[in-house]
Amino acid sequence: MDLLYFVLFIGILIFIHEFGHFAFAKLFGVKILTFSIGFGPKVLRIRGKETEYCIALLPFGGFVKMLEEGTAEEPILPEERHRTFEALAVWKRVVVVLAGPAMNILFPIALYTSVYLEDREFLPPTVGTVLPGKPAEGKLYPGDTIVSVGDVAVASFPDVQKAFAAHAGVSMLVTVERDGKPVTVTITPSDETEVVEPSELEIFEHVGRVGIAPTYAAPVIGVPYTDSPAWRAGLRTFDRITEVNGHAVDTFVDLLRALTQHRGESVRMTYLRPVPVERALGGLCHIAVLETGIAAVAPRPLDGGGVTRDGDPDTRAKDVLDRTGIESAEMYVAFVPEGSSEWRAGLRAGDRITHLDGVAQRAWKVDRRNGHALDDTTMVGQLLAAPNRVHELEWTRDGERMSGTFQLRKERWDDELGQHYERYVFRSTHWVPRANSKFVPNAHPILYAIRRGFEETRNGIKFVLVGVVRLAQGRVSLTTVSGPITLYDVAGDAGSKGATYFVWAMAVTSINLGLINLLPIPVLDGGHLVLLFVEWARRRPVSHRVREMSSLVGMSILVLVMLVAFKNDVSRKWDVIVLQVREIAR
Repeated sequence: MDLLYFVLFIGILIFIHEFGHFAFAKLFGVKILTFSIGFGPKVLRIRGKETEYCIALLPFGGFVKMLEEGTAEEPILPEERHRTFEALAVWKRVVVVLAGPAMNILFPIALYTSVYLEDREFLPPTVGTVLPGKPAEGKLYPGDTIVSVGDVAVASFPDVQKAFAAHAGVSMLVTVERDGKPVTVTITPSDETEVVEPSELEIFEHVGRVGIAPTYAAPVIGVPYTDSPAWRAGLRTFDRITEVNGHAVDTFVDLLRALTQHRGESVRMTYLRPVPVERALGGLCHIAVLETGIAAVAPRPLDGGGVTRDGDPDTRAKDVLDRTGIESAEMYVAFVPEGSSEWRAGLRAGDRITHLDGVAQRAWKVDRRNGHALDDTTMVGQLLAAPNRVHELEWTRDGERMSGTFQLRKERWDDELGQHYERYVFRSTHWVPRANSKFVPNAHPILYAIRRGFEETRNGIKFVLVGVVRLAQGRVSLTTVSGPITLYDVAGDAGSKGATYFVWAMAVTSINLGLINLLPIPVLDGGHLVLLFVEWARRRPVSHRVREMSSLVGMSILVLVMLVAFKNDVSRKWDVIVLQVREIAR
């Protein structure tokens, strides 16, 4: 299948490129002798009225053979002389030469558009999570629905992100709906510098962020005190509350609202409790089954006999914790690998982490699914900001304070393409599942898809151009240059993942092919453009001898580049090649 994906992948891109030359040459009246996909022996040949259409054995390029004075095998008939490529005005020849790379650069717009047409719905413009220490803290709260950012109405969370991203460091009025009432707050998005992948290109972007995510935490609870009403009622950390007095709760925000409404009377709560299965599948994995239960919790009344109904959600959360002993499970440890540095420090499942290196902790990590990078306001973000140092961790266990020191583990591995990777990992995990999100429809799916198609193509062009410049500057190693073996792996991997990945990989490769063909190297389209520019400047064609010599130089350069690329491909796959040779030898 990988071979089929590769042939399809390369064949489409070659066809698009050569069709650009073919279409405009035809449009200007040039006689086309051969249109070929591939080189070498012809596998398929169809004879048209005046053009032979071929598919050749080696799918590493293609060509459009036009009627030309300098390359004609037989004398050109006088009545066809006006149909030669040389007979065209210089500007028309420039268009014909440019048409191939232009098609490769424009083709991704259609490819990306086809991918984004699948985006028929988005996450709503609601606040599900607020990161500590970020501009939104104390101004936006989980459960808020954002109505407008500045003077722009928003209908989805991507609209919210786009509005904030474009106004880094600028104070903005944000209107939200909170508890059925409109509330207006002023927020200044932080100016964050992001390194765009791949990091070797050193491309930086400035974006505005306020520290919110659209997804809600599920109603999974933490119970920190053994003398609380929740503990005495039989509730435990990581219980997932499903109903309060017969009413379903879907998010932790819903749970807080439900508990805030009661004035000290007993509350009937239904829950699901994860119970670990000992040595599941013979110890190959960790599995927990969910058991149902019912608990009757009697919240402590406030001193005045009332319950805080108004005020911000932070006040409500503190009120619920004080009266019931229930809080979010955000900072509770769900799993600690036995023998890990955290395990040796004394950390165990069920512990509640309170401080890291003396700093109070309120968030475990940023959810990458919401489009955020790791953030140093979260515990994991702080750990990765100083991965080599010894860290001190503080936690509570059944109300008792404990502490220990540890260091992050460093992992190293090579992927299937031979690329070497290293990373530091905090192996202990928490368990805060996300509630199911309700989506809103995409109001303008076609316009949205076309706009994203142009944006992604523009970004792709920027990446390729920067990559070529960085390569010329020596800031990117020649070892990053890839050849047909890597392309074969990319095509096979993308094809196995599905049509969307295949189309995405084809779009990126098409941009590369189009821009590389514009390099001023003889035998490439960019080299032909240079010769046409010289002809325009001199007011007479470049001699046949000069064109032959330039083609020889260009071919030498291409062969050298291909040898470097092939050497890099083999180096990345060397271990795999050795293993395969040993298997064959056996």
